[in-house]
Amino acid sequence: MLREIVSNEWYTLFIMLGLVFITLAKHIFAHRFSDFIEVIGNSKYLKLYVKEQKYIDGFNTLLLLNLIISAAIFTSIILSTFNNDWSFNLILFLQLLVVIGAILVLKSGIERILGRLFEIEPLIDAYLFQKTSFKNYSGMLLIPINALLLFSVTPSKPIIYFIIGFIIIINLIGFITSVRNYQKLIISNFFYFILYLCTLEIGPYLILYKLIIENEA
Repeated sequence: MLREIVSNEWYTLFIMLGLVFITLAKHIFAHRFSDFIEVIGNSKYLKLYVKEQKYIDGFNTLLLLNLIISAAIFTSIILSTFNNDWSFNLILFLQLLVVIGAILVLKSGIERILGRLFEIEPLIDAYLFQKTSFKNYSGMLLIPINALLLFSVTPSKPIIYFIIGFIIIINLIGFITSVRNYQKLIISNFFYFILYLCTLEIGPYLILYKLIIENEA
């Protein structure tokens, strides 16, 4: 039986919108998309297209739009799972879309600026391309996951933790792949790369974890 949830119609519309962006990416960039879906366990895509990347890339932009939508839906599901008093509100959901989009875009811009300041721009560009690719891949995976959580499987804390862990593993695979592909470049700029990771990758999550623990206390 399908689980009845308030505002499923809005969720359905946004899921369909995400599918539209993915379909456009597949139609406009057919060959690149076929390489992209094999990015897990295959570094061909990363090596082939990293040289062609641009600051504004049509392919990545379409997939990013889906990522923002899928991440917002999943975040909404998390909120409803961990807070029984939380209910869907279109205005709040649109605000969530804007916040997630702004964080992703601003973070990427700051990372590029730091790459120039540390004089490791080629390394950071390659790393950002890898990270963006696996984030976008995660966004694609979230479409069926969100659909299952909304229309079939009742979300629970263990399921949510499992999905978060699964997404983390996917992106960790991307990080390991990137390190393996650019290990010589990383070794030659090891100090600045570690400084970069601590500043923009590890630091924000530690701050977020501390805030969560303090609020729970």
